[in-house]
Amino acid sequence: MKIIALQEGNYIANSQKEFQLLTDETIDSGLKMAIQPFVVITDNDVVLLDFGLGFVNNGVPFIYEILRKSNIEPEQITKILVSHLHKDHIEGIGYFEENHFVQNFPNAKIYIQKREIDFALQQLQNPSYVPELLNQLEKLPNVELLNQDSGNITDEIFFEVSAGHTQFHQVFWIKADNEIVFYGADDLPQKAYLKIPVAYKTDFDGKRAMASRKKWEQEAKEQNWSVLFYHDMKTPVVEFQLEEELMKQN
Repeated sequence: MKIIALQEGNYIANSQKEFQLLTDETIDSGLKMAIQPFVVITDNDVVLLDFGLGFVNNGVPFIYEILRKSNIEPEQITKILVSHLHKDHIEGIGYFEENHFVQNFPNAKIYIQKREIDFALQQLQNPSYVPELLNQLEKLPNVELLNQDSGNITDEIFFEVSAGHTQFHQVFWIKADNEIVFYGADDLPQKAYLKIPVAYKTDFDGKRAMASRKKWEQEAKEQNWSVLFYHDMKTPVVEFQLEEELMKQN
């Protein structure tokens, strides 16, 4: 397998969930984070994990630009796995031209939890969501709605509703070539979350997310997972086998 971090950049998010690119001149306060979807390439699929922010530069979706920097054309994406529907994970799905919604990946199969859509549509006063976008999701012909708490999408791709950051947040495993890639999205957004056990009040169920992180870390060590961190500004990917070997050497 090949893993590519699609680094959109480092941002600061204010209380209204408005994202501003971090620069040396940034003086605003807020939550600092990377925004980086991932591509995982197997022999059978080119998988995109979440969509990133929905910026469009000179008529070109920003997600296209960062894909092409890694020599991937948007049409090559075969499957897209959506963890949850906060704007910084879903906006890159497409954009509006007047009243018409234009998909960025019309030929890829998109996997979303049906219950996460229902949950999000009840949170329309929450600035983390984009109502106009949510209303499009079930209309799209290439969206496959998942209803189970866990299961497999293919023989290589597995999902589970982790229900920490949002009520029906889901995580994914991709298993191929004797390798395991794990994507915890916002239930495990940064490597630092493994160091200090904290139940975050901003999560739907912070205690559940904290317990899941402990379990995933142990399994990652035992099974040599590669773990992807969507919001980590320094370490997008940790290969736990290599991590363990480095710790022993030190």
